[in-house]
Amino acid sequence: MLDIRLYIAQRVSALVMVPLVFGHIAVMIYAVQGGLTVNEILSRTQGSISWFLFYSTFVAAVSVHGAIGLRVIFFEWFGLKNRPLTFFGWAVFFILFGLGCNAVYTVTFAGGGQ
Repeated sequence: MLDIRLYIAQRVSALVMVPLVFGHIAVMIYAVQGGLTVNEILSRTQGSISWFLFYSTFVAAVSVHGAIGLRVIFFEWFGLKNRPLTFFGWAVFFILFGLGCNAVYTVTFAGGGQ
């Protein structure tokens, strides 16, 4: 039953990521073609709830998707099973989620390292 739930969670996270990836790529193209500097980009993202929600959702989806994907790889390639596999999956999720949340917070609220 767990395998089915993980399969569904990975597919749902992929569905969430698709429009976010296209949105992110569109923003990057706009920034590069517009010749925006890092400071100009950060001045537009600082204090923005919209950018915070956009990238927080992105981070959550990527964390779920990536953790499940790596869990499957470690099961199939390295034979990791049971508790070590579960621990590995959760560890990857929390590492990705923590790093992503730190990046989102830094870009949207903490001054972007300026």
